Amino acid sequence: MQNHSDISTRVEQLLNKMTLEEKLGQLMQLAANDPKSLELLETYHVGSYLHVSPKVAEHLQLRAAKTRLGIPLIFGSDAIHGHCFENNTVVFPTQLAMACTWNKNLVRKMGEITAYEMRQCLLHWAFSPVLCVARDPRWGRCGETFGEDAWLCGELAAELMLGLQGDGSQEYVEPNHVLACAKHFVAYGEAIGARDAYEAGVTKRRLLETFLPPFEKLIKTHKLASLMVAYQAIDGVACSASSWLLNDICRDEWGFEGIVLTDWNNIGALHTIQNRASSYKEASKIGFESGNDVFMATPEAFEKTLELVTEGALDEGIIHRSAYRVLYRKFALGLFDQEAKLTEGWQDKLGAPDSWHYSLQASRQSLVLLKNTADLLPLDKCATNNILLVGPNADDVFAQLGDWSFGSKQALHTKDTLHKADTVNLKTALSLHCEAQALGFRYIKGADCIDSNFDEIALAREAAKSSDLIIACVGDTLDQHGEFHDRSDLTLSGKQQALLEAMKASGKTLIVVLLCSKPHAIPWVKDNADAVICAFNPGPKGGQAIKELVFGEISPEGRLPISFPYSTGQLPVYYNKYKGWHAFHSPQTEGQERYIDAPEAPLFAFGEGLSYTTIEYSELKLKNAALPHGQDLEFTVDIKNTGLRAGVEVVQVYLHDVYSSVTTPEKNLKAFERVELDASESKTILFTLPFDCLSLVNEALERVVEPGEFELMVGASSKDEDLLKVSFEVS
Repeated sequence: MQNHSDISTRVEQLLNKMTLEEKLGQLMQLAANDPKSLELLETYHVGSYLHVSPKVAEHLQLRAAKTRLGIPLIFGSDAIHGHCFENNTVVFPTQLAMACTWNKNLVRKMGEITAYEMRQCLLHWAFSPVLCVARDPRWGRCGETFGEDAWLCGELAAELMLGLQGDGSQEYVEPNHVLACAKHFVAYGEAIGARDAYEAGVTKRRLLETFLPPFEKLIKTHKLASLMVAYQAIDGVACSASSWLLNDICRDEWGFEGIVLTDWNNIGALHTIQNRASSYKEASKIGFESGNDVFMATPEAFEKTLELVTEGALDEGIIHRSAYRVLYRKFALGLFDQEAKLTEGWQDKLGAPDSWHYSLQASRQSLVLLKNTADLLPLDKCATNNILLVGPNADDVFAQLGDWSFGSKQALHTKDTLHKADTVNLKTALSLHCEAQALGFRYIKGADCIDSNFDEIALAREAAKSSDLIIACVGDTLDQHGEFHDRSDLTLSGKQQALLEAMKASGKTLIVVLLCSKPHAIPWVKDNADAVICAFNPGPKGGQAIKELVFGEISPEGRLPISFPYSTGQLPVYYNKYKGWHAFHSPQTEGQERYIDAPEAPLFAFGEGLSYTTIEYSELKLKNAALPHGQDLEFTVDIKNTGLRAGVEVVQVYLHDVYSSVTTPEKNLKAFERVELDASESKTILFTLPFDCLSLVNEALERVVEPGEFELMVGASSKDEDLLKVSFEVS
């Protein structure tokens, strides 16, 4: 077993043998699906590749072993919700769906399974977890995030990181784990107009207050191995050119010792897109001096950096330090001490039944019941004889799996057969169920997410006449979200809305399943559907899970990690908003802070979700209503299952600093606990919040806890009507 001293000694011994070119090559990461990049392996002494299949990884490692020093390669992959780019591997629901579970253990298990399967495929570096915050659902990459709350994103990302990387207690990385890479550093989701990789108007105080703490947690508490720098500029400074972010904050203040990796061609973009540098040579200098270690997909930087060092324009010590960080991780992974070959029967080690069990559990727990008129669900089997299923997403693998799966455009994977055999869509699940129960069943697509001309509404309307119940599965599909795909309109696309209205006009009971990548503006659905189920890209077994929920084989457990807008123009609607909107002065708004043509509240709120039982909250009690400075906040709350069946409750804790030197949100999530309750069972839940939970970043950019009044809120969602409240004072 290696320790830090052993690894460090081996790294220094190797560095002493290396030329400048060999050190620099360790800092180049190229795409293995580009033949030109493969040709550069020996010439540029390339140290890392991404987008690598197992067979290509094996071949490249054999080539690397024949170079002068035989330094092994490290292979990275965007394993966002499982190692999705290989046959037979286990795919999970997307990060946004996983956030709906509010289940830390399940998120960690996803990381463990992902890491194991990556190592079987000779991959070592997961570009995950995603710590971006999705506060504007127009942004195409919302589905990759853990939702709209930065604190929740940090909590769940920490679990995913620990699953991928191990607990961090050892200097080495165990054989079944990989390096984690937190991304995108930082505030990538805050681009103006939700335009992917566009300029972000975020202040330093807001970065320190909201967006940096999740990264800080992973670095200082859990020994994060690497982080990936975001594309965009913040207040005019490109993230990859920000020495304040990468050197002052990461290295000096947080003590980060891992690898800083650029996103795709960030360094080249300093020259070609952001106009920060007049040439690739200047961009390379800026990139290294600003604190980046590894340049992804910028091969031009290799020769330009050699010129810089040779001319004395760039300190060779910077290259030496970055190469040390990369080589340290290679030794820690054991790459120098193991044969770089696929093990016998490696494919048989993928997709284990136990692993698929966790994927199914994640699909089940990710479903959020948003409306259930007159307790329609679960369906009474005796009262339902004929079911009509409509909607494009009842039979769309790409919509169900989401981004960064086999249809992903970023990794240049085509829409082939990968994972199709493992996917159970809602059409298949309902068809099999109805056949087994001798129920009538028919599926009509009705409309299409992309093709506005596709129209089977008349056919669906005719079929509705002989049906007792209609289930409509609508939403978006892969071509409408993900990197590059931002939207200006969050209403249902194609003729989906017309399909829903026709089904409602039939007079039959209507259940709407919103299978999508992000919140949509669907006020008509809320007002007119008899039941609404939210399924954010629920994974390969999502169709089975939805069927089980509809028929009561499972109970709904999910809670929203992101708010739904009433309309696109109502954005932003994230729950931790501020006061001060002058709209309340107008008689048209009835004293509310809102647009004159939209409600004050979101359509569905952060933390919201129904159950098949009822939970009552009572007796919120503080241990000390006068909290001495520095003392943790302790309190209890009683919850009781007042229904007739077992259920899961997500107890949510929010805080508000009532009077402070800077403006603060009306509430911020600070803790939660996922509690299982049998019918009629009561529990007293104890919480202890660290004193630092009360802190803010003041005008001087200092994190402090100011004395004064605070409000504690505990309940079932972020909505005021769902929360018990009590005040306390900090001395």
